[in-house]
Amino acid sequence: MAAPKNRRSVFLGRLPLPERNHLAEALRTETVGGVLLLVAAVAALIWANTPLRDSYEAVRSFHVGPAAIGLDLSLQHWAADGLLAVFFFVAGIELKRELVAGELRDPKAAMLPVVAALCGMAAPALVYFTVASSGGGSLAGWAVPTATDIAFALGVLAVIGTALPSALRAFLLTLAVVDDLFAILIIAVFFTSRLNFAALGFAVLGLVVFWLLLRKGVRGWYVYVPLAVVNWALMYNSGVHATIAGVAMGLMLRCTRRDAEERSPGEHIEHIVRPLSAGLAVPLFALLSAGVAVTGGALADVFTRPETLGVVLGLVLGKAVGVFGGTWAAARFTRAELNPDLKWPDVLAVASLAGIGFTVSLLIGELAFGDDALLVSEIKAAVLVGSLIAAILASVLLKLRDNKYKKLCAEEDRDDDEDGIPDIYEQDNPEFHLRMAALYEAKAATHRKLAQVASERTTLGDGPA
Repeated sequence: MAAPKNRRSVFLGRLPLPERNHLAEALRTETVGGVLLLVAAVAALIWANTPLRDSYEAVRSFHVGPAAIGLDLSLQHWAADGLLAVFFFVAGIELKRELVAGELRDPKAAMLPVVAALCGMAAPALVYFTVASSGGGSLAGWAVPTATDIAFALGVLAVIGTALPSALRAFLLTLAVVDDLFAILIIAVFFTSRLNFAALGFAVLGLVVFWLLLRKGVRGWYVYVPLAVVNWALMYNSGVHATIAGVAMGLMLRCTRRDAEERSPGEHIEHIVRPLSAGLAVPLFALLSAGVAVTGGALADVFTRPETLGVVLGLVLGKAVGVFGGTWAAARFTRAELNPDLKWPDVLAVASLAGIGFTVSLLIGELAFGDDALLVSEIKAAVLVGSLIAAILASVLLKLRDNKYKKLCAEEDRDDDEDGIPDIYEQDNPEFHLRMAALYEAKAATHRKLAQVASERTTLGDGPA
């Protein structure tokens, strides 16, 4: 008797219900934050291209903070190093949760999105390197087009009114999480110049204390918030980018649930801090960083200067080709079957959407070319242009399948028995089918009565005739 064939895994299949619920809550917050991010970016562009442009420069270059401990920083600097530490703290929690309870917990299942994300970072870097080197430009910005901005992408989805099935949203979120991980590593390795080993040592000691307090079960924001601020300040003064402290503390939180816990500590803190990150920290960073002068000459330079052209092509072409190619190759290698409700053009649309690189791309652009203010502005303009083109391309591709997506989302959300659990997750539950049978029997009884009344009316109407 022949041995049974191994069952092939399904790529972009239905998410487990707890994962779907967590995803829905996280993306709801990120979508609102994405809309605020779009508004902040537009406001910054308007502010920087009106007669009020001098006030814009005055505001973001205004210095505040204690100079005695090396923290007399401009507001723009505070946004990049301080507010984004909150963003990376949430990213650290999300990464930890993905590793212990999400899509990345199973190495075999994680291979596909991880390979897709890595290819989606390598391809833009290669595109930038090729364009910049062939044009004689600086290679320092190779990492600028490698990041995906999940909030901006979701904001675009909200603006164009496109529904995405939860599997595609989860895939996009996983891509962004892996992107954030490698962006953190890139910042730590390639954009750390001079090190203050004393400050770094105290920062590490502070992180160890943070970890020990968590292990001992110590509670109270009044303990952790001051310690987190101290760790951030020490990391900043060490020469390592201060956002590294944020992600390190996020990774230390426990994200697995114990008995009688509705949420793990990591999930609880993420629930509190994510709105602060998405609704305040990232939009303020955008407001203070996205304001670049947009003129005909500046836009022309974006497509002629090798560094800026490399960023645009990296985001638009490199991301789409890298994510889609990596996904297709990984699926072939792992013999994973695509969800029959979806098609490969759907993966291409999400890959194009991953080309929206805003928050981290702007940050890396500032780090890569910080000593050349003019080039920093041009790189920012290139990030905006590339992200806009990627958003338009993805919107067109997604709109072509929008009716299909709406049907899939409606099927995912359908709850005919009104028990709070989508019916698609209860097909193996006998009680669900008994409830549905009772509902249909009640409806059938109602229709029988209506049929009898209609029949009697017809009989009475025919009598006089």
